[in-house]
Amino acid sequence: MTEDMMILIIANTIHVRPAQVRAALDLLNQGNTIPFIARYRKEATGVLDEVQLRQIKDQYEYEQALASRKETVRQSIIDQNQWTEELAAQLDAAAQLQDIEDIYLPYKPKKRTKASMARDAGLEPLADLFWNQDPHGPAPETAAAAYINETIPTIEDAIQGAANIIAERLSEMTAFRKYLRDELWKQAKIACTLQDNDTDASTMLNYADFSEHISHIPSHRILAINRGENQKMIKVILQEDPDKHMAALTQLAIHHVSPYSSIIENAAADSYKRLIFPQMEREIRNDLTSRAEKQAIAVFAENLRNLLLQPPFANQIILGLDPGYRTGCKAAVIDSTGAVLDYGTYHLIGSANQRRESAHALTALIRKHGVTLISIGNGTASYETEQFVSSLIHDNKLKCRYIITNEAGASIYSASDLAREELPDLDVTIRGAVSIARRIQDPLAEAVKITPQSIGVGQYQHDVNQKSLCSALDSVVESVVNYVGVDLNTASTALLQHISGLTSQTAANIVAYRNENGPFHNRQELLDVNRLGPATFTQCAGFLRIKHGQESLDNTSVHPESYGLAEKIIAHYGMKLKDLKQEKTLRILQSKLQMNAAPTLAKELHAGEPTIRDILEELRKPGRDARSEFPQPLTRKHILSLEELKIGTIVRGTVHNVVDFGAFVDFGLKTPGLIHRSELCKHPFRHPTEVIHVGDIVDAVIISVDAKRGRIGLSIKQVPEDHSDKT
Repeated sequence: MTEDMMILIIANTIHVRPAQVRAALDLLNQGNTIPFIARYRKEATGVLDEVQLRQIKDQYEYEQALASRKETVRQSIIDQNQWTEELAAQLDAAAQLQDIEDIYLPYKPKKRTKASMARDAGLEPLADLFWNQDPHGPAPETAAAAYINETIPTIEDAIQGAANIIAERLSEMTAFRKYLRDELWKQAKIACTLQDNDTDASTMLNYADFSEHISHIPSHRILAINRGENQKMIKVILQEDPDKHMAALTQLAIHHVSPYSSIIENAAADSYKRLIFPQMEREIRNDLTSRAEKQAIAVFAENLRNLLLQPPFANQIILGLDPGYRTGCKAAVIDSTGAVLDYGTYHLIGSANQRRESAHALTALIRKHGVTLISIGNGTASYETEQFVSSLIHDNKLKCRYIITNEAGASIYSASDLAREELPDLDVTIRGAVSIARRIQDPLAEAVKITPQSIGVGQYQHDVNQKSLCSALDSVVESVVNYVGVDLNTASTALLQHISGLTSQTAANIVAYRNENGPFHNRQELLDVNRLGPATFTQCAGFLRIKHGQESLDNTSVHPESYGLAEKIIAHYGMKLKDLKQEKTLRILQSKLQMNAAPTLAKELHAGEPTIRDILEELRKPGRDARSEFPQPLTRKHILSLEELKIGTIVRGTVHNVVDFGAFVDFGLKTPGLIHRSELCKHPFRHPTEVIHVGDIVDAVIISVDAKRGRIGLSIKQVPEDHSDKT
């Protein structure tokens, strides 16, 4: 397949122009990153976004793999002297790897099989005789008698060997495999039975007597079934109509009545049961798993994106609490820059005397440092710690509020080399409390310090392909970090290494340069950093911000290559670049800026309209944090109890996770409530992530309470339009 054909296929698939695909591929081949191309090469690509660019990259790699496999198959068949024009046409038309494998199956080198052993014994001519179905041919027994020898002692052995060859031929018929594949996807079911009725299998009771059409079964159920099967709790089979399909294969194999009809019919049944269906069952199960993993990874990625985009709690003194039973609750106070002010260990769950002493000490700590917000980790003893903090705030009339924070991965960070480097003087347990505090101060800056899959905002993340999951989540982190941008003078190595064009080494070099020379005064100083040359500078500069620097545009996402254009735009409105530094003149400029002026400015300044629009947007809000448009996490002063909950009560909470079957909401109870997908909204949708996101603050009505099992059912669609009863 030629490059032009690949580009045309990709363009048709994602509904863009071939020229856009070619431009994107050219830019990618030149070493440009996807965030850089999406942001700063809009004129070249016709304003392709990151999603489209990743689709182009992924499909191009798939088409390359497809072309490579076609060439391998073509050469293999040629080497066997089996190449025909018909095969050439079939291979050219193959649009998927599975199609190529179906074509190649008859020619693919095989391990030793019943059919290959029969061929080695010289039975292929006998198989050909049966296969050709001559109505006037000799009786099977008569024909088989000629093949009796030491290797084939009986007539029955000869006939069976020939039948094995025929069975293999039938299993390689591309037309039947395509027919069966289509039939199974339309009609087959996944069926499960419980392997063991003991308590260990209790988690799989939903699958004790289960079946569902494979075309309808949701991805989370596939992954649950796979887990149960791997743990030997359930037995899984693919239910279908074997008699119907064997009849179809027999009809395809038998052309007319002959002395060999019964042999071919038996060979067809053997081929279906022994070769075709087991292969097809494996293929379908693998395909179902692949689709389910792809869906689970997409959900995890979407949840991670929304989690990373949660706005920071700026200008807060935060007390981080890492709850614990036996070893006590670890506490750390950080200032508005994340620096540790104080720390300690308190027994909030213990004897009355321990709780009283801890309450006195924590109250003094909060008042001493002017703590405005308490961040409580959501792990072991979280609910008891929340009860303690809620009472502490109420009894001592403290002005602070608290929030429950996802602490997944905090222990991993605490023991990491990065944590030892950042907090060398603190015990590993106290580092966890610091991380819990910093996670709400700046979720993005702290979350990048741990592996994304440890954050725990997905479903069955340990059951999917870890390489694919890691790749997808790394792409999300890269996308979000570059979308938000980072402060060049405060960002950690862990954060900087996700910036377009930077590696862990160049990120470390930036921090080393900063430590040795003090803060950066302008973006151009980046070129003085070791191993950071012009190409890397081009990729990274626009995503790095400098507050209060020498150059006003350094605190915006305007790329240095466009500074001259930005100055011309400012001059168009009768002002100068230095006016951005003064609030009064900046407001005057902002009052003059009009987004609908972009086409006119583009013509007047001989520049691209998309770039003009981006510059205008930045000039309207220089230094703006892109996360400010998202809702800030919900804080509380008191805790709810299960006894307070009544059917019909409206509660307000924060979405902590979104999965295929709904969303989990923390509204101040130990166990989050579940909004089943059927209770999300009244209009149709394909997946919950289309209507609700991690970090959303929602009002929901309680529709069920199962105190024994600790389950709370919520509904958004049943909330009255004009409600006022919010808890």
